[in-house]
Amino acid sequence: MSKRSAVKNLNPRSMSVATRAIHGDQLFPHRAPVAPPIVQSSTYRFDDSGDALRYARGDPDVYVYTRYHNPTVRTAEERLALIMESEKALLLASGMAAISSAILAGAREGDSIVSTPALYGGTYRLFRDILPRHGIAVRYVRPDHLEQMDALIDATTRVVYFETPTNPTLGLVDIEALVTAVRKAERRVRRKILIMIDNTFATSLNQHPFRYGVDVVIESATKYLGGHSDIIAGVVAGSKDFIAQTHTQMKYYGGCADPFAAFLLLRSLKTFELRVARQNENALTLARTLELNPGVLRVLYPGLPSHPQHEIARKQMVDAGGRGYGGMVTIEVKGGLRSAVRVTDALRVGVNAMSLGGTETLVSIPVYSSHVQMTARELRRHGVTPGMIRISVGLEGILDIVRDFEASLAKLHR
Repeated sequence: MSKRSAVKNLNPRSMSVATRAIHGDQLFPHRAPVAPPIVQSSTYRFDDSGDALRYARGDPDVYVYTRYHNPTVRTAEERLALIMESEKALLLASGMAAISSAILAGAREGDSIVSTPALYGGTYRLFRDILPRHGIAVRYVRPDHLEQMDALIDATTRVVYFETPTNPTLGLVDIEALVTAVRKAERRVRRKILIMIDNTFATSLNQHPFRYGVDVVIESATKYLGGHSDIIAGVVAGSKDFIAQTHTQMKYYGGCADPFAAFLLLRSLKTFELRVARQNENALTLARTLELNPGVLRVLYPGLPSHPQHEIARKQMVDAGGRGYGGMVTIEVKGGLRSAVRVTDALRVGVNAMSLGGTETLVSIPVYSSHVQMTARELRRHGVTPGMIRISVGLEGILDIVRDFEASLAKLHR
């Protein structure tokens, strides 16, 4: 057997996340650029006029227009499918483009969705303000009362949607229990229900939803997958059939990914495992330290034994093959919103910015950012309080991060 044949027999899906992220399925010698090129073109030359018909009949190798597909974007999608352990993946212009396209692929007028209530603010507003205009109803089930799922799911239900850990409270949803409850209801209503998860906070390094029977995994690639605070992108992963349906939504709503963003994402994926593993470590150390700080009322981090759902986190993240509990830490400081503002504004290493997953430590106040202009009732439903500070722990030296927060919190006592 030749060297090329022997290597081609290797299964990329059996290899580490790092190997999949760096090489994709190109595990054999061939002449090509080591870094995939940027095909920065809006349209493509046909070999002959028959290419138009070949594309219309579904030939994936005929490129027509970058809103439909693009070679650089396709390379990123193939890499993401390997990382996320899915049959296929679709790269879109943003995390919200990914969420909205997936939802509209799964539900239509007259259908309903069941969701857990603690959601990213943008997702919640999509559910509250936009989906009703499409005739799609949303019902909510508390993750600690999944037995109510059976009463909420009826013949109109097409999608069950959730995120875990949640944004920004880092609450946990028991994935195995949720899937079991949905499949039980599915047998009663005698129709397929799509289970979708927003896996952005955990990432595919720390949590593997497909192994539990989830149908669709969504991530904001702006965050940990991109990891450098310089691109906006989103990804939907699932079966070939569902991705084809989502691609149709993307094509006509226009949420296509830019080739240069795809190129930057491919670059970022090469360090994905290293970055997230370090962020896991830094976050756990910071959470343990802040738990002892007198200015902090509580620390919410799934990796702490004090977290009310720590056992769920341990079961479906670390024990199930994940590398850690993620890079997000949320604290609630004494003194409410005024104190949260004082602490956040006093940070020097931590950056006051409304995003997460970057190499730098990013800090935001949820009632000023993701959950701004929500009513008191809505904030209670999401578990968000005015004194909360959401911390996306970066790659800086952990002692520098810790000292920065300790110095900022010390100002509360002056």
